[in-house]
Amino acid sequence: MFDPMTLLGLHTWLSLIGLATGCVVLAGLIQSKPLEGWTSAFLLTTVLTSATGFGFPVDQLLPSHIVGVISLVVLAGAILARYVFRLAGPWRWIYVVGAMAALYLNAFVAVVQAFRKIPALNALAPTESEPPFAIVQGIVLVAFVILTVWAVRAFRPVVAR
Repeated sequence: MFDPMTLLGLHTWLSLIGLATGCVVLAGLIQSKPLEGWTSAFLLTTVLTSATGFGFPVDQLLPSHIVGVISLVVLAGAILARYVFRLAGPWRWIYVVGAMAALYLNAFVAVVQAFRKIPALNALAPTESEPPFAIVQGIVLVAFVILTVWAVRAFRPVVAR
């Protein structure tokens, strides 16, 4: 059995790697470059981030579990679109939207954790219901919607048949 602190450390590192590689993948999508290695690393670490989130001892369903399930569902769609259906037809935009939705959910959780763990942010929104928290989450959401639309329009990979 994992020590909770070890699992927490692994989960955190996977999340940070998923965020970083996801940003590289987003840049590649906007430039219409598939970036195979970065994409594999992003999808793998993001799946593992969501999966390891279920390994913490809890006695009730938490919002983090719901986010984790949603993330795994959109990642399943993105992985199928990318590796099974090879981005053919509508699978191109399904991949982009799924991958970026998973990246957004990872960023959403990162903002939550930042407001919980960084004293200056926690002082601004100790219950996460204050305006600074909502404003930051709103900015992150709007940014992801804009970037995802841009990526869907820009990403036109050469598909091997």
